[in-house]
Amino acid sequence: MSKFLKILAPAGAGALGVLGSAYMLADQFVVDIPAPVRGSIVVAANAATEDTTGTEEASVSAEPMAEIEQVEMMLQSPEGGFSLGREALSEEVAAWDIDVRPDGLGLPEGSGDVFTGEEIYLENCAMCHGDFGEAIGRWPVLAGGEGTLDGEDPVKTVGSYWPYASTIFDYIHRAMPFGNAQSLTDDEVYALTAYVLYLNYLVEDDFVLNRETFAEVQMPNQDNFFMDDRAEVELGEFSKEACMENCKDTVEIVKRARVLDVTPEAAESDETQENAAEETTEQMAAAETTQAVDEASEETTDATDAIDPELAAAGETVFRKCRACHQVGEGASNRVGPHLNAIIGRSVGSVEGFRYSSAMQDAGGGGLVWSEESLGEFLTNPRDFLAGTKMSFAGLRDEGDVAAIIAYLGSMSE
Repeated sequence: MSKFLKILAPAGAGALGVLGSAYMLADQFVVDIPAPVRGSIVVAANAATEDTTGTEEASVSAEPMAEIEQVEMMLQSPEGGFSLGREALSEEVAAWDIDVRPDGLGLPEGSGDVFTGEEIYLENCAMCHGDFGEAIGRWPVLAGGEGTLDGEDPVKTVGSYWPYASTIFDYIHRAMPFGNAQSLTDDEVYALTAYVLYLNYLVEDDFVLNRETFAEVQMPNQDNFFMDDRAEVELGEFSKEACMENCKDTVEIVKRARVLDVTPEAAESDETQENAAEETTEQMAAAETTQAVDEASEETTDATDAIDPELAAAGETVFRKCRACHQVGEGASNRVGPHLNAIIGRSVGSVEGFRYSSAMQDAGGGGLVWSEESLGEFLTNPRDFLAGTKMSFAGLRDEGDVAAIIAYLGSMSE
């Protein structure tokens, strides 16, 4: 850079010419040099040019030279500042200072409950992450994956992997909804965070998240995060000379890749046998399911004739808790959840056109049928009855409400 400046400096101007050229270059790159400094540099540079006598160095007055030396010291000394920019305003700092730490430091004022969070989630998040956090397409899964991290196919979700609740709040606050980041109010972020925690079985349906209750949330995988100790623990092991003795004579394929055309063809015969065995098992399961459905249908016919009209009427009132997700009656269709017409005696997870959770599909494939008994257990505590269900409802606490809603649903045919 110094050679470049010397080339641009006027002949005979020496150091002052270099400074003048530097000022002109800085001006081209929009570097804001304070007005008094600019004046000193210009005056000194002009004086040097006018007083050139043909010698290599210029003769100038002592006053401009002293000002130039002072400017040089100020620009080069961090103690004097660099004379660039200005101090950030408090409003500007606040716009950037939005991180939240694991202990809750940085949380704004406000609060939000699970129920409100569900409404915000369905409006802003479900189109990417699914109605129950199961994800759509290649968007991230938010719920599930419990107990999979040490397996062959780990599922990293908020509930199974993330170490702190602060990560949820901070990420939603900073980056969501996708394409409209930081458009949510603090209360809405609190509510959404509470709902995502609820989807992962970490809080109850009446939970309200705020600064005080934030510390109550303990993420299941928190203890599995620790400071990086690879330099002390692993580096020494990995730096040892590689062992080249006592190697295996043969290699056995113990798991087949899921990507097409990467598994050796020699394994195809075994795979074909496995597929045939799986098909036979599925056929037997289907036959058992058909028999169970037929038996349940016969029981349903008898039960329908014995429905108490008053109990069914009471069940219609209880069903108001379900209407946000389910429809029943004439013209009912699938919404957030499947329609519930003729549910008694129906195979679990069998409504056409509705995308069930894998847990619900597996239960139906295994022969589970909605009887009054199984439906009653499910409505009392959905997540205990069917682990992995994505229905975001904690269950009915009152046995009378359970009996009433079953009677109401039993009175609804296709």
